[in-house]
Amino acid sequence: MMTNMDKLYHAVAERGPVCVGLDTDVSYIPAEMYDSAKTPGENLVAYNRQIIEATKAVAGCFKVQIAYYEALGLDGLKAYADTLALVRATGVPVIADIKRGDIAKTAEMYAKAHFTGELEADIVTLAPYMGLDSISPYLPYVEEKGKGLFVLVRTSNPGAKDFEYEKLADGRHVYDMVGDKLNALGKKYLGESGYSSVGLVIGGTHIEEASEIRAKYQDSFFLIPGYGAQGGTAKDIAQYLTRGNGGVVNSSRGILLAYKKQSGTTPAEAAYNECVTMKEAIAHECSLL
Repeated sequence: MMTNMDKLYHAVAERGPVCVGLDTDVSYIPAEMYDSAKTPGENLVAYNRQIIEATKAVAGCFKVQIAYYEALGLDGLKAYADTLALVRATGVPVIADIKRGDIAKTAEMYAKAHFTGELEADIVTLAPYMGLDSISPYLPYVEEKGKGLFVLVRTSNPGAKDFEYEKLADGRHVYDMVGDKLNALGKKYLGESGYSSVGLVIGGTHIEEASEIRAKYQDSFFLIPGYGAQGGTAKDIAQYLTRGNGGVVNSSRGILLAYKKQSGTTPAEAAYNECVTMKEAIAHECSLL
């Protein structure tokens, strides 16, 4: 069975590692594009549709951050479901950025909610700090449907230093321990591409251990946040990839709001231009390694 992580690997090989983050806020929509006859959620979907259509040929995947939609209540959740459906209709892999981290029956319900039905995605993000039993309820969907997971290991925010960088008695960081345990778990779920369906979230803003992390987790696919608005550069990011693959690099505001830096362009045109620029910059840096 070709897994969703295999599909992501092939998508990156074909179209590059750019992950278009649809963390869409109503305030991002230009006033002239906002239809007052529609609900805020309907306006989000209309905006997302343009971004998706414009960038699908140069995006390895899309990532939909659920919080931006939950904030609008039921109208927003419908917009979330509609946005997932728009991406899935293109055949481009879609990541549901939900960062769930609960256990037992609760986690089973989260898995069912986000791997089946109206909110179905190809891959979800998870938080592991309640233990591996916060991951295990999702694994039946990995085994039976080829679904994928991206689990937080070392994140891109400044607060990563608060817990993730704390040292253990054996000299490792907390994030090393988490990554090691997830990497060991993931070896049970290797796909035909050589990458596990249990992927890792590795922030691109802290580069001190980049080459070490990539070498240590060779069969783990990375979701790499932090590019652009958070300060990560193409040179930083390239160190987390393997010959330009093995990871996807998320940009949300940098793509969704690119039109503010490109005068005379529509949001869709500007988003496409930003994706191409980002893709070429990363490819160039990868070629230098």
